[in-house]
Amino acid sequence: MQTNMRQEVNEIPEAAARVLARSADAIRAAGRALRERDPAVVVTVARGSSDHAALFLKYAIELTMGRPVASLGPSLASIYGAPLKLDGAAAIAISQSGKSPDIVAMAEATTKAGAVSIALTNTLPSPLAAACLYPIDLSAGPEISVAATKSYVNSIVAGLALLAEWTGDAALRRAVDDLPEQLARAVMLDWSELAADLADAQSLYVLGRGPALAIASEAALKFKETSGMHAEAYSSAEVLHGPVALVGPSFPVIALAARDAAEQSVTGMANGLAERGAYACVTSAGATSARKLPFVATGHPITDALALIVPFYGFVEAWSRGRGLDPDKPANLKKVTETR
Repeated sequence: MQTNMRQEVNEIPEAAARVLARSADAIRAAGRALRERDPAVVVTVARGSSDHAALFLKYAIELTMGRPVASLGPSLASIYGAPLKLDGAAAIAISQSGKSPDIVAMAEATTKAGAVSIALTNTLPSPLAAACLYPIDLSAGPEISVAATKSYVNSIVAGLALLAEWTGDAALRRAVDDLPEQLARAVMLDWSELAADLADAQSLYVLGRGPALAIASEAALKFKETSGMHAEAYSSAEVLHGPVALVGPSFPVIALAARDAAEQSVTGMANGLAERGAYACVTSAGATSARKLPFVATGHPITDALALIVPFYGFVEAWSRGRGLDPDKPANLKKVTETR
């Protein structure tokens, strides 16, 4: 019998198609508001997997628009009550449940501070949707597994659709429209060979750059959530500033490279570490010393990074079960984390 997590991973392509169809009007309305405001800066509000989705959108917005994107600490509103000045800004709040008190409080604060506030949430109506001017339903459907999968992907799909609407970028719009088909291909990829390669590891790094760094952050979190495995995400450049000292045969590296300007850098790092005796693998045809992991090339440098998380989800669900764990019910975690 399949776990809920595995079923939800399998549903990712259908869920992506659903958000693009059902939330098209809301995305258009929010995109129109962004064009009219033309914000000089964007802020994000999120935690956990949603914050990794926000990081992905940060890179996408900065690469596409050249507008700086900053993450706001939710405690600024919920604990410190700090006043904000966000006239001329946009705010994107992301929460699967739409009811974490600190996320809602921060979203309310951005609206009151004058931002064009946009909620990406899988729950409408919800307090988060009410706190923002433009709520967008992620339409991922019920997500029973504690570990977020399809809601994470749909947060990014909705955000990229919003970005395409804001910018009028025809290439990005086509790439987003193609995502359900590309994600369906990604669901079929098999990373099971990693299981034997990681069998003796106690810790590992997941590397990436640009949008793929956000995917690396999500992968590292899923190792912890589903398998009790200590994993940390780093930029493939930042890892050289100290953390690389830990890498060795029993401290592996998974490098996530998209078909973008950073691919050569990420792949070169993985190959270099493998040449020095470490176990390293990479999602790139440029793998030489490092093991090559299969990937889907979507034809767009931004959506290419998103497709990398899907085969990883499939792998980590199976790996968790192989370690005698239940990926649906991670220890000490619950579906809705109500931080204040």
